[in-house]
Amino acid sequence: MKLEQIPRIENISKDDFVRNYVQPQKPVVITKLIEGWPAYDKWTLDYIDEIAGDKMVPLYDNRPISSEFKFNEAHTKMKMHEYIELLKKGPSSYRIFLYNLLKEVPKLQQDFSFPDIGLRFLKQMPMLFFGGEKSKVFMHYDIDYANILHFHFHGKKQCILFPPTESKHLYKVPHALITREDINFNNPDYDKFPVLKKAKGFITELNHGDTLYMPEGYWHHMTYLTAGFSMSLRATPRTLTNFSKAVYNIIFMRHFDNYMRKFRGQKWIDYKNDQAVKRTHKKYDIRG
Repeated sequence: MKLEQIPRIENISKDDFVRNYVQPQKPVVITKLIEGWPAYDKWTLDYIDEIAGDKMVPLYDNRPISSEFKFNEAHTKMKMHEYIELLKKGPSSYRIFLYNLLKEVPKLQQDFSFPDIGLRFLKQMPMLFFGGEKSKVFMHYDIDYANILHFHFHGKKQCILFPPTESKHLYKVPHALITREDINFNNPDYDKFPVLKKAKGFITELNHGDTLYMPEGYWHHMTYLTAGFSMSLRATPRTLTNFSKAVYNIIFMRHFDNYMRKFRGQKWIDYKNDQAVKRTHKKYDIRG
């Protein structure tokens, strides 16, 4: 695929960030934005284990989406201490996804602050994400169309992004926020998914302390190159159009999808995956 390296800068003023990245909706990595945070030095897997090891956490793995689980329903649970021990042993597909550990462990809130960078943050929704070495987060965009600052800690993570304008090339699944899950975005099968050749996106590798800005509605695919974790701060959509899309997704789409999974089961999942290919190929008059 046509993947451009995301620009990397050490720091930036609020005015420049808004003018150069937020207004044109372009991604960027800021490498020294959080060096003043206590979290920059403190937040490791060992530290999380120390202060939150007794917390029960929801876990997801790489299994395909099925009618067995509701939208964003966890696959299993275990104590944070057990999970961190699992991560230290080697590759693991288990991830923590969208977990408000900062609410569960208020002490963590002392370790960071909301950057004065021109975004209207939703201050009740800082989320942590953990992953084992080689675990992946399938290509998706966020239900609320938020502007996101994604801060990475402990380890390395690869991020592939596509702007919303590339949706037509990504085999988007209808009534969902994902692409076909059998697409390997690190090594695409162009015989099976030929339209992917047209997709133009971005790629970067995040290291400890890096901050990735993901504009609203951007598709993103994450691969944990090593065990590690990240935190996201979310900001409201800038346009009424995207705010309306977020409301639709939250109020109608996810509930409709959950209902259809319950009503039609795996047939609904298979239908959507089939339609992702048919609708994409129809736009480009591809048959077979």
